[in-house]
Amino acid sequence: MIVSSYQPYFAPLPGFFSKALRSDILVLMDSVQFPRGATWLTRNRFKNDQGTLWVRIPVWKRGLGLQKISEVRICREGDTAKKQIVSLRTAYARAPFFEDHLPFLKEIFSDKIETLLELNVRIIRHLMDYLRIETRLVFVSELDIETKEPRLSLEMCKKLGASHFLAQAGAKKYLDQKAFHEEGIDLKFFRHRPPVYPQLWGSFISNLSTLDLVFNCGPASRRIIEAQ
Repeated sequence: MIVSSYQPYFAPLPGFFSKALRSDILVLMDSVQFPRGATWLTRNRFKNDQGTLWVRIPVWKRGLGLQKISEVRICREGDTAKKQIVSLRTAYARAPFFEDHLPFLKEIFSDKIETLLELNVRIIRHLMDYLRIETRLVFVSELDIETKEPRLSLEMCKKLGASHFLAQAGAKKYLDQKAFHEEGIDLKFFRHRPPVYPQLWGSFISNLSTLDLVFNCGPASRRIIEAQ
């Protein structure tokens, strides 16, 4: 059984789903510390007629100290949600499959969702369903593991009965490969090559949110991700 992990990023890049396709279980790291600075947990890149369009989710941080990702609440002051929908609708009105996802976008950017984790997981599940990815999602908080990295990934694999752990190539410098070997877990490293696909608005921009891919390519998106 192949296990992998990711933080529950906002509208993740195609590499997130490429890794999920190659895993039996994808563990979402919801109980790790929320970063103090800029993070892909609250923002991602899209595309409009000006080039890169940033969509950001405002969250409460000031005066709250260190928070776990699962504890972070969305800041609903102002008309941010409405502006995000308007920006996306303006940017993707001519995209062939944007209207298929518009009801979902209106729902997730409503005031009904209070936490960043819920917002991000709902987007992840929506995209996994659309891409027909049946990989099981597990939250690390469900596994009752107290340790941190570099031991956390190993203990997670042991809890889930993994035969293989699929890690990001960048994790090679901190994961204890000998410890995985001693536990009989085959440690593999994953490097994603960003896909190239038809986009609106001129020259291709790589490493945008997977939503950009599905807005433009619809059902062909899974094949495009698999090819990488």
